[in-house]
Amino acid sequence: MLMKYRRGVYVGKFQPFHKGHLKCIQYALSKVDELIILVGSAQLSHTFNNPFTAGERIEMIRRALKDENIKSDRYLIIPVEDTFGVHSIWVSKVTSILPKFEVVFTNEPLTRRLFLEAGFKVESIPLYRRKLYSATEVRRRIIEGEDWASLVPSAVHSYIISIGGDERLRDLLRSDKEN
Repeated sequence: MLMKYRRGVYVGKFQPFHKGHLKCIQYALSKVDELIILVGSAQLSHTFNNPFTAGERIEMIRRALKDENIKSDRYLIIPVEDTFGVHSIWVSKVTSILPKFEVVFTNEPLTRRLFLEAGFKVESIPLYRRKLYSATEVRRRIIEGEDWASLVPSAVHSYIISIGGDERLRDLLRSDKEN
């Protein structure tokens, strides 16, 4: 029998949100009544590895979940800034801004370790075609002019195009090469 939690947390940077993230959220939602989607590194944007603002990432997630008919009362999307290398205080920062939760869904080793040490239950998420569905691969394909639309939900693709996010990424790479 599967254990069902009232509320869980899924942590990601979502730079950008892709189909692998969507599968992770769908899995986590099968285990909880409500999921807090934590948009990490919220202070970062306009770099090659972190091209999108926290607000843009929240919008990507919201649009993708709406297209999947996932009701908005099943999730919260909350941004959180990093603690700039002071890992020991990150979980307390997170818990101070979130409603109570019982479980954290992550495969990221540092996030796992920090929440375990703070006494939280941590569950791994089945990875969905990880080599293909990664934000690094999406960004690489955008830069190379390859197909990236197939890696992200259609609502995310449309949104990135509408804000000029693909061109932003190419400009950021050009800027990095010039400096």
